[in-house]
Amino acid sequence: MTKIWDISQTLRQGLPVWPGDTAFQSHFHWEMSDACPVNVGQFTLSCHAGTHADAPVHYDAQGKAMAAVSLSYYIGPCVLIDATHAIGWVKPQDIIDQLPDQAERVIFRTYQRFPHDQWVSDFTAVAAETIDLLAERGVCLIGIDSPSLDPQTSKTMQAHQAIKRHGMAILEGLVLDDVPVGHYELIAPPLKLDALDASPVRALLRSVA
Repeated sequence: MTKIWDISQTLRQGLPVWPGDTAFQSHFHWEMSDACPVNVGQFTLSCHAGTHADAPVHYDAQGKAMAAVSLSYYIGPCVLIDATHAIGWVKPQDIIDQLPDQAERVIFRTYQRFPHDQWVSDFTAVAAETIDLLAERGVCLIGIDSPSLDPQTSKTMQAHQAIKRHGMAILEGLVLDDVPVGHYELIAPPLKLDALDASPVRALLRSVA
């Protein structure tokens, strides 16, 4: 029987966001009453709130905005790899024994338990050489449970620049608690947002035979 894991954060009041970024807020613009037959909500958020896809224009001034990125990156076979033992960076030696000779999409789990209620500034990032290795194996998308492939204090964005060189796609802020390592189908299309640099996604993993 097919099983589906929802690996998305819930967009909600109090959602931890990158320091200084837009906090999530929501309310009913119209509320059901004798004068109004429906509830109609409204929300404000960062493009990078919760589980999200980075568009190339986020790290490349000439890159594509979110609406122009092919959906083929975000739907298809993927491999979930345990990188919880990595310190500071996910390096090639941390994951080489779990990485297939060929793969289309790779997701790293770095948290023992996802920090839903607090911002963790010293999250695990991904070394540029790891992205080079994934590209050699045919990977078109890299996903991670931390909020960025690069450290919070990075000014050079080496991981994102490696993604740019190889033409790969990015998912960040995934929730991978209790999902076994192994092979899945990823389903995580971003919203069709014109001229913007990222999009929240409802990311799913579906079991494969």
